[in-house]
Amino acid sequence: MSQVRTLRAISDLHLASAANREALAELPSFGDDWLIVAGDIGERLDHVRLAFETLTGKFARVFWVPGNHDLWSLPDNRETPALSGEDRYRALVACAREFGVLTPEDPFQTWESRTGPHVIAPLFLLYDYSFRPDHVGREEVVGWAREQGAVCADEYFLSPAPYESREHWCEARLEETEARLAALPEGTRTVLVNHYPLRRDLIHIPRAPRFTPWCGTRRTEDWHLRFNASVVVSGHLHTRRTDWRDGARFEEVSLGYPRQWDQQKGMAFYLRSILSG
Repeated sequence: MSQVRTLRAISDLHLASAANREALAELPSFGDDWLIVAGDIGERLDHVRLAFETLTGKFARVFWVPGNHDLWSLPDNRETPALSGEDRYRALVACAREFGVLTPEDPFQTWESRTGPHVIAPLFLLYDYSFRPDHVGREEVVGWAREQGAVCADEYFLSPAPYESREHWCEARLEETEARLAALPEGTRTVLVNHYPLRRDLIHIPRAPRFTPWCGTRRTEDWHLRFNASVVVSGHLHTRRTDWRDGARFEEVSLGYPRQWDQQKGMAFYLRSILSG
């Protein structure tokens, strides 16, 4: 148990992998610490439930935002009923609430840090393909990415229903979320949490450089300034790193697939400290 109360974060647990599930089970208790889970627990609802049940037993409070894998509707996942799009998201939120996990649909909570209070804002924003080069049109982007084998499986498994497209779903989430953040009292310091990076210049994936269209939206690139963020937490890229922009700290907190982390160190090693209490 940590002696100093700490706000921690991790993402991309990918519990479809047995090694990741074993590491989750071996995670020690962190007492009064709070935990942010920035999406991609897994494709199956029973794995999401396993994560919520386990983590709420090891942390005093848990926050979650959905990743694209959480929202996938796989043809062979044997879930009844088979849910997709907004219905699947709402089912994930309902599952989180069973365990007291806080979601983008719940009131923001305040973390009392050494430097003063911070509002923790879980976000669900999706992407709109605008993280593409200026010379590539929207209708060309999938073909452009496919030239280098970088097409995201979301094109097959992430339904936007009942929205016309993922861009329209993203637009709706942006409008709703902007209104909530803008309603915070002036001067409120925040910790913004989203599965996808909020800025295009934070994407460093040399193994798949044309994957960027599925990584966020240009509309959030100034949100760390507009909404007074001390820290911005994200995952999705599987490239653990810390960056700074305009005095705000950006933390990519992915665990990833078993080949992407050292299993001898355990999952606890990869919990990122966000703020101390």
